[in-house]
Amino acid sequence: MLIHRSSRHAFTLVELLVVIAIIGVLVGLLLPAVQAAREAARRMSCSNNFKQIGLGIHNYHASFNMIPKHGTGTPNRAGGNPDGGSVGAAPLANNRMSLSFLVPLLPFVEQQAMWQQISNPHTDPVSGARFPSMGPDPRRSLGSQAAAGYSPWMADVPTFRCPSDPGKGLPAQGRTNYMACIGDSAQMTAGGRNDSGVESTAAAIARAASCRGFFVPRYESSFKDVLDGLSNTICAGEMPTDIGDNDVRTHAGQSVGNNVKIANGVQSCDTFVDPERPQFWAPTATYALIQGSASEPEQRRGFQWAHMRGIWGSVHTISPPNSKLCMETNNFNSGILPMGSRHQGGCHVLMGDGAVKFVTDSIESGNQNSAQVGNAAGMLSAGMQSPFGLWGALGTKASSESDAAI
Repeated sequence: MLIHRSSRHAFTLVELLVVIAIIGVLVGLLLPAVQAAREAARRMSCSNNFKQIGLGIHNYHASFNMIPKHGTGTPNRAGGNPDGGSVGAAPLANNRMSLSFLVPLLPFVEQQAMWQQISNPHTDPVSGARFPSMGPDPRRSLGSQAAAGYSPWMADVPTFRCPSDPGKGLPAQGRTNYMACIGDSAQMTAGGRNDSGVESTAAAIARAASCRGFFVPRYESSFKDVLDGLSNTICAGEMPTDIGDNDVRTHAGQSVGNNVKIANGVQSCDTFVDPERPQFWAPTATYALIQGSASEPEQRRGFQWAHMRGIWGSVHTISPPNSKLCMETNNFNSGILPMGSRHQGGCHVLMGDGAVKFVTDSIESGNQNSAQVGNAAGMLSAGMQSPFGLWGALGTKASSESDAAI
């Protein structure tokens, strides 16, 4: 009788280790590709959001024959409290003409419900505080919001957010990654009109000399003012929001000498940059002063979507994308306001014709040691071409400069 013995085959330890090693190599090769694909999808979604904003601006212009004003709302008035609402009395709050162009754009980007909240009187259901149409000053602090809440200013609007940006929640209010381009000069960053809507002759002359961007803060303008052509002029730019890590793009340093407009002013925060990690401020950095009753962590880039002034709502074409944020004194007034993003190597810009383009950090940006164009002491004469090369030329709307394609 023949007896057949069956042998059981199994992996040896060496074979098992080889299989594990092969799987590890394959996973290592696959994960970067997956991450790249995810970022490509987020970047495309960001571009689509910006495209919607561009379409909204064109539809707004078709309706009103002007672009949405950057620095609109209700003027400051005697007896009013821009920071709060009134309980049991007629509301006296106003917003000091400090609303960004994103506020009037709301109905044109499918945010009609939020626009109805803002454009009508609003009552806080918790405190009973009453706010008039167009709401209070958007720079009000979180403390003021806790005492008398105005919910529209705290809301995140999905169309105004880049999916690649990880920032969320407090100490920000409603975040945004898209801001108005106001040109290549830091003079008159808030425009010529004050928060009561009054413009002196001197302020009007200064505005005409230095406010050369697609948006002129607190001033009405339209497509016909863009003499260089809508396809050659940047309308708005992308910006990362702060995540509390002392990033030079989102936490404002304070200019040494407090004058960024003169020669070498663009570089006046360089001394505060960490030499070992140039994307971050050094521990000894001096930061821009706070405004109002807010805490310093509240006053960072992209933290108030409805606010037009300073670090909250505007960008320049002075320093190239992802450069440092450098303010003259405080977060509220003049400073270098570069564009930037969480995408690798550059940021999106929205052109006046509605096209969305990706601009690299290495775009030609002229003489970064130059003074800026304006009419204050130490500045270049009004009407001169931008000293900041192609980048500066793309930010000016009527300087008759030849802009190469980007």
